[in-house]
Amino acid sequence: MLNQNQLTALLAGPESDIAERTVSTHDTDKFGQAICAFANDLPNHRQPGYLLIGVKDDGSLAGLVVTDDLLKNLAAIRSDGNILPQPMMSVTKFSLAGGDVAVVEVHPSDLPPVRFKGRIHIRVGPRKAIANEQEERALTERRVALARSFDAQPCLEARLADLALGQFDAYRREAVDAETIAANHRPIEQQLASLRLYDPERHCATHAGVLLVGKNPRFYLPGAYVQYLELPGTSLTEIPTDQAEVAGDLHTIVKELQGRLRLLIKTALVKLSALQEKQVPNYPEAAIRELLMNAVMHRNYNSNAPIRFYAFADHIEIQSPGGLYGEATQQNFPTRNSYRNPVIAEALKSLGFVNRFGYGVQRAQALLAENGNPAAVFEFDEQSVLVKIFKQTRKPVA
Repeated sequence: MLNQNQLTALLAGPESDIAERTVSTHDTDKFGQAICAFANDLPNHRQPGYLLIGVKDDGSLAGLVVTDDLLKNLAAIRSDGNILPQPMMSVTKFSLAGGDVAVVEVHPSDLPPVRFKGRIHIRVGPRKAIANEQEERALTERRVALARSFDAQPCLEARLADLALGQFDAYRREAVDAETIAANHRPIEQQLASLRLYDPERHCATHAGVLLVGKNPRFYLPGAYVQYLELPGTSLTEIPTDQAEVAGDLHTIVKELQGRLRLLIKTALVKLSALQEKQVPNYPEAAIRELLMNAVMHRNYNSNAPIRFYAFADHIEIQSPGGLYGEATQQNFPTRNSYRNPVIAEALKSLGFVNRFGYGVQRAQALLAENGNPAAVFEFDEQSVLVKIFKQTRKPVA
């Protein structure tokens, strides 16, 4: 993180492609654009960029008092889903003689191009700009070299003909703003590549491309499906009342899972107090949906095992291949997380299946408690994550 001597040097120098100054404390769009531009790192400095809040254009301090609320609001920009893929950034406060400065430090992304509300922002010297086609292509080519996540890597056997381009068009309209699409006359390969669905160097789809818009994802990724079982009792040894392999592109899988989930939700009249009764579902639908999306987003797609979605008489189990990833451990779960599949996470947010990053498990637990269900129980090992969700415990009215 920036130290005070480095901050003093930034204040003394001019604005540049690694530093932006502002006195505004409420213009979140301006902040988002700056963070997006630093994450794209068009000049390829491979060093952080800094948004300095409380600083005038000439480098003098504005006498700002940085509050905890301002720092929280700045930190929330990382996970609100407007900047995709999520930026790596930190926020801190410096108290100087002429006032406080809030500093947002943004690291270059390994998965450019990064978009803010569907647009690719960059810095050209001291000013921000929207990337043109050549600049976007340069960022896309850089991402091919930097990509580390499995979903961004090339699926060497999958060609353009293996992708459903109509499905891509529908996804693109959710992920990219309409003005950019209208001005876009590039070949389809470059349009796919800009969303990390195609590798133009190797002339093949990425794993994310296969999963999101592939005609037959399981041909290349055999575990890319959900095994669904509905059982009459509490044991896997019983004969299922319903079962299915939910497969296809991820949009199709998620829509079918939502339909099956709704069929599992049953309501009953329960007594809340001596004078109050209420229709209460056996499970809060939104909580189960959050946990299902968590499994789809974070599973290991390099595994041949499917996600398992089992509905028993008294509880639901969701098991996803792949243990905890990155910074997440059993000790800090679910308050810390890393994204095994950042391109998939971006797509689920763009398509409206995820509302905000990093809060799905906590939101699910809150919804379960509100509905009268016990807290979901998580079990971890190196190969998988298993969550058990139990029915609400209020007794029905006789």
